[in-house]
Amino acid sequence: MPDNENPNCETDLIRRAQAQDTDAFCALAARHARRIYLLALHYCQNAQDAEDLSQEVWLKAYQALGTFRSDSSFYTWLRRITINSFLNYRRTDSTRIHEPIEELEMNSYAGPDDTAYSNALFRNVMEALAEVTPSQRLMFLLRHYEGMSYEQIGNAMGCSPGTAKKSVWRALGKLRAKFEVGDDAAKERMSRLAAEY
Repeated sequence: MPDNENPNCETDLIRRAQAQDTDAFCALAARHARRIYLLALHYCQNAQDAEDLSQEVWLKAYQALGTFRSDSSFYTWLRRITINSFLNYRRTDSTRIHEPIEELEMNSYAGPDDTAYSNALFRNVMEALAEVTPSQRLMFLLRHYEGMSYEQIGNAMGCSPGTAKKSVWRALGKLRAKFEVGDDAAKERMSRLAAEY
């Protein structure tokens, strides 16, 4: 059966969801929910806020589904909604009370060779990212977690590619300072960090 005739292919799910098929929308959401949640968790650094922000993204996506035109992939369109939600969250963030970084759901990141070292490394990365502005953190995540180019980040964030690159480098500077990059052992830790992102 060709992919476009498969009832579970993304194109068909989108078409059905646009026709108010909630099961199709739920199937689309299931394909991307974890990725959106993890991006929100990295950005918010708070599990409850990440859950709330993820739900907001899905609500906005459902409400705007009729505007999706297949000019880009569904995930690219969804990521644009996510970025806008993050920017709106940032504007209201000053009124929120944040729990300590230890409250993050470390189990979400556990892999087959998960160790105390990787948990400590993750905690250190999150602490270092907490020291940059929300905009710098978002640009860092879009570059290193989402794999977007500086031009794509600039377009998504409404700034120049140079500004995006500068923000990412500032975030990297915080990480380098946190991990005291300069000796060979620190460079090895940064290489492992880069591989994890």
